[in-house]
Amino acid sequence: MGNNVVDEPRQTFSRIEHTTIADQVRDQLMDSIRDGRFGPGSKIPAERQLCDEFGVARTTVREAIQQLISLGVVERRNSRLFVVEYLGVVAVPADGLKRQVRELFETRRIIEISMTGLAALHATDAQRSDINDLAAEFRRGMDLREFRDLDHRFHAAIAAACGNPLLAELYGRVLRALFESPAFASLLYTSANRNKVDEIINRSAEGHDQIAAAISTGDEQGAALVAGEHLAEVERRMLSQLI
Repeated sequence: MGNNVVDEPRQTFSRIEHTTIADQVRDQLMDSIRDGRFGPGSKIPAERQLCDEFGVARTTVREAIQQLISLGVVERRNSRLFVVEYLGVVAVPADGLKRQVRELFETRRIIEISMTGLAALHATDAQRSDINDLAAEFRRGMDLREFRDLDHRFHAAIAAACGNPLLAELYGRVLRALFESPAFASLLYTSANRNKVDEIINRSAEGHDQIAAAISTGDEQGAALVAGEHLAEVERRMLSQLI
């Protein structure tokens, strides 16, 4: 029996019209994975074919693919691209995605509220200054990738300042599980959610400022309170407003 596989007919991708396009390529691919056009373990078209369908340069396609690889959505096997085998979550209804994100948020919230209070007690002057500087970098209209990187660094700085290396290590694992979760990425990067995600980014700056201010003044209870309110607000917006 031969190994030749006949590709089934499928809907082609839309051509990209704008000049800054890697994110748009990634979004279309993510949408195709999420809605089941490319299921877990299925092969993604070759880079050359994607270039032709999107009407873009190979470097653009490679950048988009690398983003999906970093998100744990796509993997290379013998120079070919496949949706990861264990990614059943991407093709399930949004309720399944949200359930996984909700569980990650619940775990994060249990740890982070207490940890932020400890940071207010134990942070050094240099750590308080670093947390304030990171909070000041948040701004309205940030690119999602830039925001996620800064958000990760901000909360990691709080973990480092809590004075408990074991708790900081545990929190780091939880934070990575959330940020690297394909379910989390699917909600964030689906094109239909773009406006709502922008709102979440814009509202987050205020929450980070409040957390940094409470840590800076050594207000343990205040820091824990604003951390809890911030996480609850982000979770509410993600789970109630995103598709």
